[in-house]
Amino acid sequence: MNEPFKALKQEAAPLRNKILHALRRAIETGYLQPGTRLVEKDLCEKLGVSRTSLREALRQLQTEGILTDLHNRGLTVITVSPEEAENIYRIRGVLEPLIVEQFIENAPDAEINGLKEQSKKLTSAYRDGSAEDIVAAKRDFYDLICSGARNQIAFDILKRLTLLTSPLRRVSVIKPDRRQQSIREIEQIVETIAKRDKTAAHKAAENHVANSARSALARAKEDAANA
Repeated sequence: MNEPFKALKQEAAPLRNKILHALRRAIETGYLQPGTRLVEKDLCEKLGVSRTSLREALRQLQTEGILTDLHNRGLTVITVSPEEAENIYRIRGVLEPLIVEQFIENAPDAEINGLKEQSKKLTSAYRDGSAEDIVAAKRDFYDLICSGARNQIAFDILKRLTLLTSPLRRVSVIKPDRRQQSIREIEQIVETIAKRDKTAAHKAAENHVANSARSALARAKEDAANA
């Protein structure tokens, strides 16, 4: 696995946002696993940032519930229980169809065409890519939908929810049967969006989350039983 950390250039964009981006990607890709204790000195060296800047970003992730301080022993990546994961997928089952509907309402044709192009990259990742490739392509796909929906609040919530379940998602997306199923589901979502059929698109998005939940939660329950 490639290390996601590298020294960051202090350009015009707020440095804290760049640190947050790096930390989120490290969690998303599994470089920082649930339960991993974060050592500030090591992170500062890898990112090339000050401890003050790093701590601002860590506090943000702690506020979002991505990091936790267990028994005052330092911040660690939170571990989500099977029950919490099930709740997350139930929320996503409501939120993602809403965002898809709002994309249809608000996105111009040019953004729909952009979504079609991104869906091709996602399909290619499902066919031939690694778990990291799939997760990254899917993140970009949903970033486009959320951006086109013009709903920043829903966008922020969805990013947090998917990050919390990233370990389950990485395992789920590499299952051969789930890959093929996901390709069909993404094609259905894009097809119904292109037709601007909100009812059909809602159902397609709902179906995709439901199947994702079944695949991911099956692994979560296996892990809990073997713990």
